[in-house]
Parts: sequence; structure tokens; C-alpha cells
Amino acid sequence: MDNDWIQAVQSILGYEFTDKTLLEQALSHSSAVDQRENSNERLEFLGDAVLGFVICNETFERYPEYEEGEMTKIKSAVVSRRVCAEVADELDLGRLLRVGKGMNALTLPSSVTGAAYEAVIGAIYLDGGFEPANDFVLRSMTNRISNAAASTHQENYKSVLQQVGQKLEGVTPSYVVLDEKGPDHAKCFEICVELNGKRFTPQWGASKKQAEQLAALEALKELDIAYEHVNGAIEIKEFQGE
Repeated sequence: MDNDWIQAVQSILGYEFTDKTLLEQALSHSSAVDQRENSNERLEFLGDAVLGFVICNETFERYPEYEEGEMTKIKSAVVSRRVCAEVADELDLGRLLRVGKGMNALTLPSSVTGAAYEAVIGAIYLDGGFEPANDFVLRSMTNRISNAAASTHQENYKSVLQQVGQKLEGVTPSYVVLDEKGPDHAKCFEICVELNGKRFTPQWGASKKQAEQLAALEALKELDIAYEHVNGAIEIKEFQGE
């Protein structure tokens, strides 16, 4: 192995390997090795699982108010080939990856560089355990988790309102069904939010879930937390607890 190459890669990754062969394997495409088991494919398989767990664990710990569906959306947004390829580009893994003569390191498909990123995660996990692998992932993914959470959370106005209620009032909002119309298979519901003894303007929805979301949005508007632009886009403002 080229020691200068090893040192350069470790500096870029921010991790020093005890077993340097793991790093070499993580950055060896199948086209560059004689036997497929010496390529980075197995490490990619492991790294994909570690990456998924790190993102799920971080999301679970950071957002205790999020429901399963919201956390799943965050994971789907962050744990993807596209994002892995973006991070690989940021780390310049394409230039560092060892490929066969028929491939150009400067024009590698995103699937190849993204796989190399996951392989590096797997290699770090095998070499040093979960903590360094976790740290490596979060250095690149923390902002992406935050961005995905912001996008996902704004779609769930009930979740936003619950956070607002707990931070500003110390209470959890409740949803009161005021009326319902239509046959059993196509009922509409009128629901209002009650927060700290105050009832907000009720809203109709084609289902309880939709009516609750619309009622939560109305409450956020009346609390000056949400603002609807002329194009219909909803902006959720930053808010601080006492």
C-alpha cells in the first residue's frame, strides 16, 4: 500500500485506521481487483446498514415529538443514493477510489461514488466500532437531517402545534370534533383546536386527520407562528420558549 495515499485519505476522512487494509478495500472498486470479495461491495453492504441506523438513531434522539411517519420521511430523504453521492463528492472520493483501466476516476457514476461512501462507513465501523462510524456519518449528515426534518415537520402542523404548545404554554393541544356530515363512507368533520383553555377557529376536512391538520394550521396562524403567502405556500416562523 502507498503510505502517502493512506495518509492523504485518512486526513480527508478525519479517521486513522488501525487496519489499513480495510481502508484500501473500501476504496477498491470491483473493476480494480482480481477477486470480487476483495472489492468494496461487502463493506458497502455493511456500511449501508450502519448509515441507516445512525440516521434513525439521531432522528429518534433529536426529535422526541416526531411520529413514526415523520421519522421515516427523514430517513428516506437522507439515506439515499443521491445523498451518499453528494457526500462522496464533498469528500472527493471519486478521485481517491481505485478503479479498473476501463473507468475514469474523474467521471464515475454517482452510484459508484455513493457506494464507496457507504463502504468507508462499513470499514470505519469494523476498524473502530460504532462511535467513530457514528461521528463520521454525522459530520456530513447533521445538516441534512436538520433540513429534512424542517421540510417534513412543516407538513405536519399538528406536530408543530404540539411543540409550540409545550414550549410556549407547557400544555398539549387537544382536538374537539364539533360537527360531522355525510354518509358513513364519506364523512366530513368540523374540528377545532383547544389550547390552554382557548378554542381556535374550527376547520372542515374530508377526514378527521385532514380536519385536525387544517385546524392545527389555523391555530398556528392565529398564534402568528404560521404565515400563508399569496402563492399558498406556508411558512413556519421560528419560535422560542420562555
